[in-house]
Amino acid sequence: MPVPDVSTMPLADLISLRGRAAVVTGGGRGLGKAIASRLAEAGASVVLGDLDGALAEDAAAELAARHGADVVGATMDVTDRASVRAVGDLVDDRWGRVDAWVNNAGVFPSIPLTEVRFEDWDRVFAVNARGVLVGTQEAARFMTHQERGGVVVNVVSTAGFRGSAPGLAAYVGSKHAARGITRQTALELAPHGIRVLGVAPSYVPTEGNLLAAAAAMPEGVELPDLADLPEDVPLMMTSPAGRTGTPDDIARVVLFCVSDLSMYMTGSTLLADGGTTA
Repeated sequence: MPVPDVSTMPLADLISLRGRAAVVTGGGRGLGKAIASRLAEAGASVVLGDLDGALAEDAAAELAARHGADVVGATMDVTDRASVRAVGDLVDDRWGRVDAWVNNAGVFPSIPLTEVRFEDWDRVFAVNARGVLVGTQEAARFMTHQERGGVVVNVVSTAGFRGSAPGLAAYVGSKHAARGITRQTALELAPHGIRVLGVAPSYVPTEGNLLAAAAAMPEGVELPDLADLPEDVPLMMTSPAGRTGTPDDIARVVLFCVSDLSMYMTGSTLLADGGTTA
């Protein structure tokens, strides 16, 4: 089933998601919420899946009011196949289709290399790698059955291309795995008209990232407010583009991947990093 040739479509139709349904994991806040917001603005109906169901429902209500879209929040544990399947069934029951699935949920504990336990390693890989696989499998189950293709987008990281800060061995390993899963599943799902793409952000200040950064600071040292950071802030908070990225910087790239603008692309992981991996 080849992907359509959209060469004659007007630009407005290429970017529109009207009539389509999407799932965003880890959608209650941060990057996931920003991604869901852009998809809803483009016309998609969206389910926000999050381990914190109440947070997802609050975010969904906010986005529904902002964009006049059908946005739903749901409790979702990406490490639990039954939980992921329940969200897939929710989308199918509500809209009768699944057109896009964004595997965004992730964890990033900072643990010195010599102190990493198997349970720490397994937990990070369960969310960041196995969660991507299970989400892709669930998306493929619906997209293959409905015989009209679809798009899976995996939020990877620049850590999927290189090493990162000390203490992130499990995170870096899991993001390399997510990038590999993106490439392999793109090959296997291409005959069904299903495209698989990755988006790799550099450090973006979000609620989750800031909490993780604060937890990694030495005892008695507090993370400064972003507005108070001097010009010579640590490398992870700067870029050759001259500023720190925002959640919407990443959300717009995901929108491009989900939309028909990227119709001839699959298997790639797009760097959204302000040039930090150049």
